[in-house]
Amino acid sequence: MSATPNAGAAPRIAPWNLNDLVEWDRRIRDKAAEFGLDCYPQEFELCDHTGMLGYMAYSGMPSHYPHWSYGKSYEKLKTLYDHGVSGLPYEMVINSNPAIAYLMRDNSLLLQVLTIAHVYGHNDFFKNNFTFKSTRAELTIEAFKAAAMRVRRYVEDPSIGVEQVERILDAAHALSWQCRRNLAIKKLTPLEQMARAEETAQGQPDPFQKIHARKQIEAPDFHKVPLEPDEDLLLFIRDHNPFLADWEKDLLTIVDEEAKYFISMMETKIMNEGWASYWHKKILESLELEQGLHLEFIVNHNQVVRPIPGQINPYHLGLKIWEDIYRRFTNPTAEEIKRDGPPVKSGTEKIFEVREVERDASFIRRYLTEDLMREMDIFEYEARGEELVVSKVADEEGWQEVKATLIKNVGTNSIPVLKVEDADFGQNRTLYVKHYHDGRDLHIEYAEKSLNYLQQLWGREVVLETVLDGKRSLLCCNDRGFSVRALK
Repeated sequence: MSATPNAGAAPRIAPWNLNDLVEWDRRIRDKAAEFGLDCYPQEFELCDHTGMLGYMAYSGMPSHYPHWSYGKSYEKLKTLYDHGVSGLPYEMVINSNPAIAYLMRDNSLLLQVLTIAHVYGHNDFFKNNFTFKSTRAELTIEAFKAAAMRVRRYVEDPSIGVEQVERILDAAHALSWQCRRNLAIKKLTPLEQMARAEETAQGQPDPFQKIHARKQIEAPDFHKVPLEPDEDLLLFIRDHNPFLADWEKDLLTIVDEEAKYFISMMETKIMNEGWASYWHKKILESLELEQGLHLEFIVNHNQVVRPIPGQINPYHLGLKIWEDIYRRFTNPTAEEIKRDGPPVKSGTEKIFEVREVERDASFIRRYLTEDLMREMDIFEYEARGEELVVSKVADEEGWQEVKATLIKNVGTNSIPVLKVEDADFGQNRTLYVKHYHDGRDLHIEYAEKSLNYLQQLWGREVVLETVLDGKRSLLCCNDRGFSVRALK
């Protein structure tokens, strides 16, 4: 799901009807094809602010399983909207085939035209970026409907009921992002892991083994579960906790599948929004709008892609990088030619290539240049007492550090990586999980709540290895409560 934020201006009611939108959609679709965009069939639905709030609460899905957290989200969004604290998106589009987008009924004609063009940019990105290949867009709507029906059936079952269903969903939601981040990498089966472990133990062939001392081969422990660290926490619990009922396992599967559907959107937020902004700008500039519409377009476009002091606007950052890539491969400076050589591809060929093979972290690492960072005045700040102080700026010495910090906080990089190391630690079915520390300590209060949910699903003691204040530590959660122990 992707949404274009309302810049805060009051909605304008312009004289348009459904036939106008159909005609503008046709013109925009033709322009998108002319520019080389490759899209799924696109469907639009008009909705009022109440409908948009509902779609926002349910992540844009026309069908979704019930849970109290979605009602809470709806009430929060509605309260903020009613009190003028936040606006509503101009549009919302989901990754499916056909793609579905929601348009606000109260928007002006120009806003409808702009958002339709924006939607086709998202549509092309969903269809062609490699991170979305595993989402099975043609099955998205039916899969969410089927999951919603199954959850409602469990809620209505007298032997299960809403309280037990929500108990499992509460725990699953808390742990849902602890799953594989790069679904393009195939997960090995247990038999394939055993083969790799045996091959690793043998080591590389030695052409001089006749004159070398015999190498000691340590046989791998094939009884260890898992044989390799497993980052799919919910699926691991589903497959290795024998005391879970079938309906509980199904709920864990549903939550895991939904998280993996949305992982791609988290991993490409900057690229995706920048790409859609790039193309809505290019498409509308090519439509030869009348003067009034063109001026309104300039105002609304600039409001969406403007820099926001103190934070990163993904529309602004993404658009600037896409435009810079196109420029460097179309009209590079003499210094860029000297440094990188003459471009071997056109600007259009390059941006379509990048759109297909990158995610936010690699996109920023490869294409956010020192000059561009300085042009956008990107800096790093930190809290010192009650004040926020600029700690690094994008100068010759600090730009790489600022860029590294930005990369560490895009997509799923801000979510701690946890992997199951042993399902029978100490030979008493204790679940041993390791936090792959990246220099950022866990927040203890969140770690405690997450471990409580993990222990609830596992049914036995859970131990988490991490680093706190530079010391290797174990966080333990069992029937006696939560404890922290530093290791020597």
